[in-house]
Amino acid sequence: MNTVKTVRELRAAVARARSEGKRIALVPTMGNLHAGHAALVTKASQRADFVVASIFVNPLQFGPSEDLDKYPRTLAADQEKLLNAGCHLLFAPTVEEMYPDGMDGQTRLHVTGVSEGLCGGSRPGHFDGVATVVCKLFNMVQPDMALFGEKDFQQLAVIRKLVRDLNLPIQIFGEATVRAEDGLALSSRNGYLTEEQRALAPVLQRTLKQLAERIRQGERDFPALLSEGCQQIEAAGLRIDYLEARESAGLRPATAQDHQLVILVAAFLGTTRLIDNLAFHID
Repeated sequence: MNTVKTVRELRAAVARARSEGKRIALVPTMGNLHAGHAALVTKASQRADFVVASIFVNPLQFGPSEDLDKYPRTLAADQEKLLNAGCHLLFAPTVEEMYPDGMDGQTRLHVTGVSEGLCGGSRPGHFDGVATVVCKLFNMVQPDMALFGEKDFQQLAVIRKLVRDLNLPIQIFGEATVRAEDGLALSSRNGYLTEEQRALAPVLQRTLKQLAERIRQGERDFPALLSEGCQQIEAAGLRIDYLEARESAGLRPATAQDHQLVILVAAFLGTTRLIDNLAFHID
């Protein structure tokens, strides 16, 4: 696996692979990789001939009071994980390489609709930063496909709409969330949790499963169900940011007539913000 830090080196390496007739896959990350990231790279290596991963802690998607400065940077360990998972090329640029004219003057993308509410409501400007950096990576790599985890369900919806609206010739794959044995979705931010907090965190997935089962059994009073879910999560010691039921394709609020649903949650354990979701079908 080769590691490059400039757009020029990146494009040269991808051009060589493409000249050999290889299909290109991109897996964008912010580093501090775990088994979920490795699974994305492994899936990419099964779908394509040449896998590019990126590691870039994107300041454009962090708010002023968020954890940009303390976000873990673990490049050496990440390189080993990527190599073992089947990555061929790692792009690890600096902020200056990604935003050579500074961030204040950077053209930004706003994806309407699916970016509103949920994490978009709690983190103003977050998805503008995500859409902008992902579009830049798409233009730099020009992959045939890109893979993202379904844990960040709203982010995946934003990227799908971005690709569709801008007619980008890239196939987007959403891959299933990788979980610990107790159900907690793997996340780089799990490392912030104390041992006691880590023991509490699986209540998120348990609550989502219980709510989904009740909806499958015919309950449709979403406000009442979600209120009970909030109480259950907060009783376990977490602080709710949001707990919502949405129609899964366009992320509009769920109605009794919808059949493809997703329940999404964000909650704080101490100062650590965790997210999760559960998508399901009802007859």
